[in-house]
Amino acid sequence: MRVELVDDIKPRNQSTMIRVFDLHEGCLRQIPIGSKKDLAGAKPIWIDLVKPESEQLAWAREIFGVDIPDPMELTDLETSARFYVEDNGELHLHSDFLLDRENESRNVAVAFILKKGTLFSVRTKELPVFRLQRLRARAESGYVTEAKDILLDLYAADVEYSANALESIYVEIENMGTLVLGARISDDEAEKLISMIAAEEDLNGRIRRNVLDTRNGLSFLMRRKILSPEQYKEVKEILRDIESLDGHTAFLFNKMKFLLDATDSSISINQNKDIKRLTVLSVVCMPLNILASIGGMSEFSMMTRHLPLPIAYGSLILGMIFLAGFTYLGLRIYEKRKNRILKL
Repeated sequence: MRVELVDDIKPRNQSTMIRVFDLHEGCLRQIPIGSKKDLAGAKPIWIDLVKPESEQLAWAREIFGVDIPDPMELTDLETSARFYVEDNGELHLHSDFLLDRENESRNVAVAFILKKGTLFSVRTKELPVFRLQRLRARAESGYVTEAKDILLDLYAADVEYSANALESIYVEIENMGTLVLGARISDDEAEKLISMIAAEEDLNGRIRRNVLDTRNGLSFLMRRKILSPEQYKEVKEILRDIESLDGHTAFLFNKMKFLLDATDSSISINQNKDIKRLTVLSVVCMPLNILASIGGMSEFSMMTRHLPLPIAYGSLILGMIFLAGFTYLGLRIYEKRKNRILKL
C-alpha cells in the first residue's frame, strides 16, 4: 500500500512549520499536526520545526519533556556550548547549514536534540538540505531506520550541498578568469569583477566554515560512542569528503586571490595609461605656455607694432602649432627608440 504524503503542513502562520514524521513500511511518513492532541498521539522519529510559534514549542516541550531552544536565539556559540549532553541524556548539537541562493548566501543555525529515539530539529529558515533528506527518506525504503540515521544523513547532505556550491564557484571563477586574462578590461568592468570575486569568496568562506562546523558535530558524535558500526563507518566517509572539500576551498581562495591581483593590475595599467597621456599633454603644452605668456607681454606688442595685429598674432599661433607638433613628434621618436632598446 502506497501512502500519499504531503510535503508541507503549515499551521496558522504560513511562515511557521511543524513537521512530524514516523516510520511507515521502512519510509518516512509525515503526520498531519493541527493541534496539541495530534502531536501527543504521534510516535515520531523526527520532529522538524521551522520558525515555530511559541505555542508549538510549548507543545513539544511539554509532551516530550525535551528542552527545545527558541530558534530566534540560536547565535554563534563556543564549541563547548554547541555540543553537549544533558544529565537526562538529551544530546544537543548546534550546527550551521549552508543556504546558497541567488543574492542570498548565508549559514543558518540549526539546533538538534536527540532524545529517546526521536530527533528534534529547530531553525529559522527552510533549507534545501532538509527538503532533500525528506524526499530521499520517503522515496527509498530502509533509507533510515532510526533518528541517528536522519541526523547523519542531514550532515552528509549538507556536505553534498556544499560540494555543489563549490562546483558553481568553479564555473564562475572560470568565466571571470576568461575576462580578466583575455582582452583589456575597462575600469567599470574591473569594478564589477571585483564585486563578483568578493561575492564568490564570501560564499567560499561560508562553505569552509560550514564544513568545519559539520566536522566538529560528527567528531562529537564519534566521541560519545553512541553510533553503531555502520553509522561509525558512514561518519568516517563523510569526514573524508570534508577533507577533500578543504583542499578545494583552499585552491579556490588562491585562485580568487590571483584574479583579484590581476584585476587590480589591470586597473593600475589603465591608470598609468591615463597618467601617461596627461604627462605627454603637459610636455607638449609646456613650450606653448611659454609662447602664450610671451604673446601676452607688452614687449611683444612693441616688437610687432609695425605689423598688423592679425598677422602678428596669427604668426604666433602658427608658431605654437608648429612647436606643439615638433614636441609631440620628438616624444614619439624617443618612445619608439626606448621600446626598441628594451626589446634588445
